[in-house]
Amino acid sequence: MKNTLLLNQKNLAQLGNRIPVPTYNRDAQKVGMVHIGVGGFHRAHQAYYTHKLMEGFSASGWSICGVGLREGDRKIHDVLNKQDGLYTLIVKHPDGKIEPQIIGSIIDFKLGVDEAESVLEIMASPDTKIVSLTITEGGYNFNPTTGEFDFGNPDIQHELKHPDSPKTVYGYLTAALKKRRDAGLAAFTIMSCDNIQHNGDVAQKMLLTFARKQDMTLAEWIEKEVCFPNSMVDRITPVTSQSEIEYLEKTYGIKDEWPVTCEPFIQWVIEDKFSNGRPDFEKVGVQFVPDVKPYEEMKLRLLNAGHSVLGILGAIHGHKTINACMEDETFVTYLRAFMDKEVSPVLGEVKGIDLNKYKDSLQERFANPNIKDSVSRICSESSAKLPKFMIPTLQDNLMGKGSIKFATLVIAAWCYYSDKGMDKNGQPLEIIDAMSVQLQQAAQQTQTDPLAFIRQESLFGDLVQNKQFAELYAEMIQKIYENGNIKKLMQNVLV
Repeated sequence: MKNTLLLNQKNLAQLGNRIPVPTYNRDAQKVGMVHIGVGGFHRAHQAYYTHKLMEGFSASGWSICGVGLREGDRKIHDVLNKQDGLYTLIVKHPDGKIEPQIIGSIIDFKLGVDEAESVLEIMASPDTKIVSLTITEGGYNFNPTTGEFDFGNPDIQHELKHPDSPKTVYGYLTAALKKRRDAGLAAFTIMSCDNIQHNGDVAQKMLLTFARKQDMTLAEWIEKEVCFPNSMVDRITPVTSQSEIEYLEKTYGIKDEWPVTCEPFIQWVIEDKFSNGRPDFEKVGVQFVPDVKPYEEMKLRLLNAGHSVLGILGAIHGHKTINACMEDETFVTYLRAFMDKEVSPVLGEVKGIDLNKYKDSLQERFANPNIKDSVSRICSESSAKLPKFMIPTLQDNLMGKGSIKFATLVIAAWCYYSDKGMDKNGQPLEIIDAMSVQLQQAAQQTQTDPLAFIRQESLFGDLVQNKQFAELYAEMIQKIYENGNIKKLMQNVLV
């Protein structure tokens, strides 16, 4: 490209000669949804669906205002505001085909740490019908074992004393809902799009627990007026790399400071339960169902847990990406055995889904050579992921006397990973986890107490008391620490 154009509204018409751009009038759009936690996944998923709806069906009242509540959200806030909310979505197909397009459904972005009142104002606006969330598993502020709200969080303590000075998602939601109630406005829907089973139920339970402590009358109004639909969301979206930024500039002459890369597959199954209207997402492929739980369970226990199987075992072996794991026959065989022998037997019927075909599709998606999802991303925050994605399957199999050996090796490998922090080649691992210090301290006691790691009750509950699991885990821990050859151990488990 002879000239490079900055991605912004002013240059959109010229950029339209290079790649697809929004054809709707962005200036005429009204914010109908406020989204808290604008990351790559939101931009590849909900914002993409919204863009498709606006593009094909003139859904002018449903554009998105992004919100970041933390200082860590400043970069995405600054980039998107500089680019007028525009970004490039780069869809990478397994056959090498690459489809970039510019997405225009985010028309504003506010940063809570700088402009809390402005955030509350847009949430309390009569035009806002939905507040959606991708705040990660850890953002819901509950104990993973008990499922109870954590009132020990200093920011929560601050909000209980100062309800007009919010810091967390709960402080913002209650303050905005109070404004709406006091103004006689209908409540907005709170729509979780996070990878948590029964995500809407969890959001409801946590918010009501917080609200009851802060303002019981408001809590009663929220319980009566606010809907919290459960949803299952799916699209593999790796962290954006510098290579994507350079690709757009060199190939298309587009200067986009934070594009998003994703796979072609996309899915959204959601309960049709809304407080104050919703977009006609069914027109662009979203599936509305009366009960989303079977779909959630299938996805979390197969896709998300499957990712963790490859990520943790792959990290120790030295594989850098998920597709590299899928080029290794031992990993492919192990993953499928985990899905077939431990997950499928404890899943109920999922209406309209052929489980074998679904598992086949997961293998194809994980193997996509153009996605190159890093194992470090998949392993990040494992302390928030494994208790939800994998340990319930393990517990179900212990109760039903099913196989537990595939999941148990992954948990033993997680201990070794947390302790050693390096792969079999001596290369350091990038460990990203809010509990990394605690995980390492527990893992380092393994040499004197083989069960030290699984004694962490907040992660494993009372699993350490289960004789069958504890004995198998101790046996696997001993073998991993003896030689660190994870692939050989995987092969032994497969026999």
